[in-house]
Amino acid sequence: MADLGTTAWPPAPIRTERLVLRGSEARDRTAFIDLFAAPQVHTYLGGARSRDELERDVPEVPGRRPGLFVIELDGTMIGIAELNRRDPEHRSRVSPGAGKVELGYLLLPQAWGAGYATEACAAALSWFAGVLPGEPVVLATRTANDRSLRLAHRLGFEEAGRFEEFGAEHWYGVWSSAASTP
Repeated sequence: MADLGTTAWPPAPIRTERLVLRGSEARDRTAFIDLFAAPQVHTYLGGARSRDELERDVPEVPGRRPGLFVIELDGTMIGIAELNRRDPEHRSRVSPGAGKVELGYLLLPQAWGAGYATEACAAALSWFAGVLPGEPVVLATRTANDRSLRLAHRLGFEEAGRFEEFGAEHWYGVWSSAASTP
């Protein structure tokens, strides 16, 4: 099975109508800290981290790993989209057997409501379909997160199940380039 880790990274920037998806750079550090410290962003993710902790822990070039795209609007980072293969040490309830690629995304609150998440995730999925054709991608979100559920459906994820974790119900969906085009 091909892997994101063997794919040349970062790929050439991916351009959409309004956005650029690219690898992270040192100039993104402040935006990464803002993203991980924003309580609104982490409402369904267990809570934000403290700015002091992030200032200490975030490397000079944050998020430099295969599968993580910075979402840029007009030259400024507004969020991230990632395709992350879960290994046996980092299994999740979504893919307890490990091995599946999960789609994740976070946007700064000022970028919410403009369709940027849909545009960025569709571009990331399209890129992924070209690199690993036919391989499915999974996504999980709390059922209480209406925005994420709507996004999953817009992208073509089909419900594959629900599960309880951290005292909340979660929705689990699967997308395949063989079955849908974002």
